[in-house]
Amino acid sequence: MPQPALRNMEVPQTVPEFSLVLGGPLYHFYLRTRLARPPIDLVRRRILALCLVCWIPPLLLSLFSGTAVGRVKVPFLLDIGANVRFLCAMPLLIAAELVAQRRLPGIVRQFFDRRIIASSQRVRFEKVISSIMRFRNSAFIEILLALFAFAGFWMWQEYPTLGGSTWYVTATNGKSHFTAAGYWYVLISLPLLRFILFRWYFRLALWYWFLWRIQRFPLHLNFLHPDLAGGLGFLSGSTTALAPVLVAQTMIVAGVIADEIRYARVTLPAFKMEIAAILIFLLLLVFAPLCFFIVQLIQAGRKAKREYGILASRYVDDFWNKWIAKHGASSEKQVLGTSDIQSLADLANAYTVVNKMRIVPFGKETMIRVAVLICLPLLPLTLTMIPLDQVLDRLVKLLM
Repeated sequence: MPQPALRNMEVPQTVPEFSLVLGGPLYHFYLRTRLARPPIDLVRRRILALCLVCWIPPLLLSLFSGTAVGRVKVPFLLDIGANVRFLCAMPLLIAAELVAQRRLPGIVRQFFDRRIIASSQRVRFEKVISSIMRFRNSAFIEILLALFAFAGFWMWQEYPTLGGSTWYVTATNGKSHFTAAGYWYVLISLPLLRFILFRWYFRLALWYWFLWRIQRFPLHLNFLHPDLAGGLGFLSGSTTALAPVLVAQTMIVAGVIADEIRYARVTLPAFKMEIAAILIFLLLLVFAPLCFFIVQLIQAGRKAKREYGILASRYVDDFWNKWIAKHGASSEKQVLGTSDIQSLADLANAYTVVNKMRIVPFGKETMIRVAVLICLPLLPLTLTMIPLDQVLDRLVKLLM
């Protein structure tokens, strides 16, 4: 694999700004309506505004019709799925913009800070970022996403109710009709949530595209780097930067399952395949683009083992000739205090790093951490199988 010369590896004074969130029609709408302050501040104001649009009108309409707390099988305030969508998942998707903006630009800058990309590749790197930023700012793409989001109304025409009338649908004579709250729900609330989610998937696609193009650069991978990934270990930070998006989706799934358990009398084990599928999908969503660097890391690992193996062979041969073959057993006093012994140990430690070099820029600890975050919204569902008092009793026994 080509290695840039050290004289070309100076860190540039400025690095092109990379951002997945600072652009697009919705972002500029936030700025014009004072729902955001550059770069992406006032996140609480945006969360409050969207909750007012998506959650308050259905609440008021269901209160007016008497379906907020009773009269139907699934009242509005007892609809776990609907409330989780707009009081938990949507705020988290909005807050995820701030998290991504604070983390991802710094991660991208490390390609230069760690001298993985040579300064001679700066113009090419800027072109990559500029092309991705143009797509991020595309009004056409956001309009297309909005059309897909709002077209979901027709999917609800035959939406199955939970065995009877709910706050959003009334079932009479085998037919379902939307209530006033239901029309707002399917025409305004759900489309806005879908649009924000689709927008995130578009941003993730841009992140994929960026990493795919970067892995085609002549990267300077240092096989002695202690992150065991040739210096690319910083990319694992992108998984936690995007974790709020994953957790929000798990919240939505958990809310749907909770409603099925409560109103359709389905047990949690019935959803084990769906839960496993969504967890695998979400993990792949953030870890798959990091696998784009597998080929370069494999090549760097092979070259490192070959070159460092040759160096180690030469050193141990010289050590043998100097301290064992030449002096034999009578060299004990001469060996004491020499730096050759420490150098031999350092050589072994360095070879261990080379030998343990990974083929992906993340470790199992990162995967476990992200998996735990994704699973957190699903944990309350276990209370449908194990009573809370038993859980608390077991926790007390473990602590005591």
